Amino acid sequence: MDVKRSTPSYLYWLFCQFELITCSYLMEPWEKVLFYSFNLAMAGLLLYTAYVCVAFHLSSAFQLLWSFLGNPRENALSVVK
Repeated sequence: MDVKRSTPSYLYWLFCQFELITCSYLMEPWEKVLFYSFNLAMAGLLLYTAYVCVAFHLSSAFQLLWSFLGNPRENALSVVK
């Protein structure tokens, strides 16, 4: 299989599928620019927010886990006091 030849045609096929699903093939060029810009901006914001939130929650979860595994007697005594 020729990877160099099939990859661009597969990407073009995926792009055509995207245009069919979103009906963007019916839009004028300036509408496509606005539509794609908005979609890329939203995808970027979603990825950035997911990265920041996941990193924060993982950090909090590991801190909690290490506090439970660190010194159990100290944690039990601090709860009793």
